[in-house]
Amino acid sequence: MRKESRKEKQNRRIKMATIAFIGLGNMGGPMAANLVKAGHEVTVFDLVPAAVEALVAEGAKAAATVEDAAKGVDFVVSMLPASQHVEGLYIDGTGLLDIVDKNTVIIDSSTIAPESARRVGEEAASRGIMMVDAPVSGGVGGAKAGTLSFIVGGSAEAFETVKPILEAMGKNIFHAGDAGAGQVAKICNNMMLAILMAGTTEAIGLGVKNGLDPAVLSDIMSKSSGNNWSLQVYNPYPGVMEGVPSSNNYQGGFMVDLMAKDLGLAFDNAVKSKASIPMGSMARNLFALHAANGNGGLDFSSIQKMFADLD
Repeated sequence: MRKESRKEKQNRRIKMATIAFIGLGNMGGPMAANLVKAGHEVTVFDLVPAAVEALVAEGAKAAATVEDAAKGVDFVVSMLPASQHVEGLYIDGTGLLDIVDKNTVIIDSSTIAPESARRVGEEAASRGIMMVDAPVSGGVGGAKAGTLSFIVGGSAEAFETVKPILEAMGKNIFHAGDAGAGQVAKICNNMMLAILMAGTTEAIGLGVKNGLDPAVLSDIMSKSSGNNWSLQVYNPYPGVMEGVPSSNNYQGGFMVDLMAKDLGLAFDNAVKSKASIPMGSMARNLFALHAANGNGGLDFSSIQKMFADLD
């Protein structure tokens, strides 16, 4: 009988991987579901019981504690709100790095400060554990459809190891560089997204106040030099486009609070790296004000409410 090669063993392990998924929010839930659909054995944990129950209905296993979820698995995937949650999970609180097996590979898809990603990555490396930061772009729609973009920071070896797992959840998998690079690229992308969304809503608001139909104006701009992602697939004005948060009372999608958090990360990083971000700073102020006015739980395209009489 032919002996199985090391590469064949690795490929078999990845094809039928055991995965712990921690954090089943608007993004994490659909991502975990896609791993189940891809044939992986997925154990899930979240502080919200209903989120766990929804994944169990999809075929995942439930863990009573995060420690139970992460023991004896090939991969741990985490999708958490902020830096303190990631550092608390892996180092300062739960200390998951001291619990997981040494051959477990960790994928953190949270959007956090680059220095936090580097800190956790260095702690993992000091224990001989492979880890990448792999924040995502594509929104809830992309998470459900399995078409997310993953922006990975970590070694080339780690990138190749996690790529087959990420391909079950996304369409575009990028290697941005070493630990923390994924987070830098993500905050740059989200800063650009916020700037474009704010500019798009401002332009549509101006047109509407001058008697233009928002759908007609959006069509004109989408076929002209003002075209951008917001106009193409995520129109911010209610009723213009089906299946987007603006046509569902701005429910679902990417919350204003989270966009404000990401813009804060971009601002902090700009201060530390002495980079000039005047447009990013303005976007940060706009989204922070929008959140402070009671809109933090709405989708970020609800910034349209600042520039049009929608209430």
